[in-house]
Amino acid sequence: MDVGADEFEQSLPLLQELVLGADFVGLDIEFTGLRSNQSRPQQISLFDLPSEWYLKTRQSVQQFTICQIGLSVFSSIEGESNKYVAHSCNFFLFPTTFGVLDSEFSFQASSVQFLNQYGFDYNKFLKNGIPYMNEEQEKKIKHNILTGNWKVRSSLDKDQIKVVIDEVTRWLDLAEEGDWMTLPGIAGFQAFEIQLVLRQALPNIWTVLRDQGIIVKKVSKQHRWYLENTSCDRESCWKEKILLSARGFSVFFQMLVKAQKQPLVGHNMMTDLLHLHEKFFRPLPESYDQFKLNIHNLFPVLIDTKNVTKDIWKELNFPRVSNLSEVYEVLNSDLNPTKNSGPVIIHASKCEKYAETKYPHEAAYDAFLCGSVLLKVAHLLLWRVHGAGSLPELSFPLYLDVLAPYVNQNFSGPDYPSIRPPILLLSVRRWPGVSEQQVYREFQNLCKFDVRRLSRSQFLLLTNKFKDARSILREYRGHPTLQISLYRYWRHSPDINCLLQVCGVVATWALLALVLGRPDP
Repeated sequence: MDVGADEFEQSLPLLQELVLGADFVGLDIEFTGLRSNQSRPQQISLFDLPSEWYLKTRQSVQQFTICQIGLSVFSSIEGESNKYVAHSCNFFLFPTTFGVLDSEFSFQASSVQFLNQYGFDYNKFLKNGIPYMNEEQEKKIKHNILTGNWKVRSSLDKDQIKVVIDEVTRWLDLAEEGDWMTLPGIAGFQAFEIQLVLRQALPNIWTVLRDQGIIVKKVSKQHRWYLENTSCDRESCWKEKILLSARGFSVFFQMLVKAQKQPLVGHNMMTDLLHLHEKFFRPLPESYDQFKLNIHNLFPVLIDTKNVTKDIWKELNFPRVSNLSEVYEVLNSDLNPTKNSGPVIIHASKCEKYAETKYPHEAAYDAFLCGSVLLKVAHLLLWRVHGAGSLPELSFPLYLDVLAPYVNQNFSGPDYPSIRPPILLLSVRRWPGVSEQQVYREFQNLCKFDVRRLSRSQFLLLTNKFKDARSILREYRGHPTLQISLYRYWRHSPDINCLLQVCGVVATWALLALVLGRPDP
């Protein structure tokens, strides 16, 4: 189900009911860009510590914006054992432009091409995106609206506002008191803003918002005064409505936060969480630890299916996979020993297109895959503990128990130690002045390595694939110019070598002092 600004407010009651009754919620987010083209020291590297990765990614999150959020709400079906229904929704978002708020964001060409390849509707994003704001922006605009200390700066073009005022003014010249006209095609909080413009500019009209648009009625000044002071649609009432509409998706975000008992599930979801914090909560802090503390307070139960699948994949010798769709396909194949005994998942009535067709990189579809992978892997873990013939009565709380080691992994407290290929040491001979970029180009056709200089003629190489590390050691064995070996910190670190040299000098001088200072017999 796709939800834009026109449908969002009407959908809120149903969405709240679904979230409050859910077992867990799957999440996926699409962005206008992933990583900004920063100078080399600021580029993401496999050598980065988590805190260094955070600071670099934080800059990209501040530069790009969310264009689509997908949520898949999973609920167990009462009276049916181990059966779940998934309500999946795509939300198209666009930053609030109202009053003092006018956000800037960037597009990355590769990200636009990628989403366009998978059928992303950029018209719906740009023309009908749901507004949103974070808490700091909300406080600012709320103060300005409620105190009246604000200037109308419509998200519509100024020329369009002028056209609206001119149209109503021309009509007023010919209209009689009690006559009315309709301004169609204006909805959401922009409709409230247009009413403010008209009421401030024209003292002999009154406006009412209806389904067909804004109704403008010609009234006397006395009747206008009466309406302003007695009408349930008076300005003080619908300034609150303006704020509610301007908050947009942030209202639903707060619903998710309040439903803290339900796990929030994603796949490789750290960047998603950075965007949630920046766009709906507060600007990202400089401290990585503070970010993790904030996220844990917002969502106490987080599960990343990328972490969950790692262990079981190795144990069952499943084929290597590179993305969420491939993980889902393996779990739905005959390679999965619990394929026929695992949870049954059905789609809700308005989401049945996902049952018939794959929609990779559509946010709601990927959110559904996250939730499905979680249930299927949890069932595998339970099967591993109890065996095929002695499974207890299946329920989501039981699945959550077996998933306990993966809850909040790397999202709260110290980061879980990562298992990755060894660092390689490259020693260069007869290549004076060689740079990191030249080393990178030397290996890029064979495999992808991140390169970091260790000394004038030595470089560290790191990849995220064990097979690439093995391949490079094999291919360059005996190479006359480029010698590659495993990096050993205690043996190769310049700091350790310097320390050992200093210790050697001190020990030599101490020995000499001992020998020379010894009295003759």
